[in-house]
Amino acid sequence: MANVDVSIILACYNEGPTFAFSVKKIISQMQKIRSRWEIIFVEDKSTDETKKSIERLVFKTNNLRAIYHSRNQGRGKCVSDGIRSAKGKFCGYLDVDCEVSPTYIPLFIKELNADFDMIVGNRFYESGLKSLNRVAASKLYAWAVRLVLQVPISDTEVGFKFFKRSKILPLLSKVKNKRWFWDTEICARAWWQGLKIGQVPVLFIRRYDKKSTVRLFADSLDYITSLIKLRSQQQSRYR
Repeated sequence: MANVDVSIILACYNEGPTFAFSVKKIISQMQKIRSRWEIIFVEDKSTDETKKSIERLVFKTNNLRAIYHSRNQGRGKCVSDGIRSAKGKFCGYLDVDCEVSPTYIPLFIKELNADFDMIVGNRFYESGLKSLNRVAASKLYAWAVRLVLQVPISDTEVGFKFFKRSKILPLLSKVKNKRWFWDTEICARAWWQGLKIGQVPVLFIRRYDKKSTVRLFADSLDYITSLIKLRSQQQSRYR
């Protein structure tokens, strides 16, 4: 597909029965924008029907294409592969479950046109007891990122980021983590590289009809370990 302005990357793994509905929402939003666009599915060796669902969508819908991993490699690797394959001047990714609505896409594109190199969502949450653990963990992690990495981005882990492709592409080879920590690492490396980064508040609405793959306690420990390791790598460059 030639002459693409915006490439949307969807990392897909065991998306379950809600997948088709979510993708329909994303496509509907893209059809409203004036830019020429494409959606790239990166299927990460799901064990459910996700791959078959993608194959059906790509077959019957224009502007859609797919990359299929032969083994599970992680969300970060999916996004990296999508960016490398993208044809748009701008590229971005959002979580397929649309817990952050695709209606924010035009605003992110507008901010990139306003001379930012990268736009990162900053989640705010629905009020309620069910969100307390997630909110607390998110705030604590954001504090740790600022303390350990000296990166002033409020929500590095949000699955809603957009880039000028020419600016972010050279950084992909430097990112070591291929899984969830990829989000923090790409933010840190973009900041250290001097990219102009904007932040946009986005409402996060937790979906309870889809099982989350986040393990709050175990993943938090992994993230803190990864933060310390990344900081050590950065410091070693200046010794």
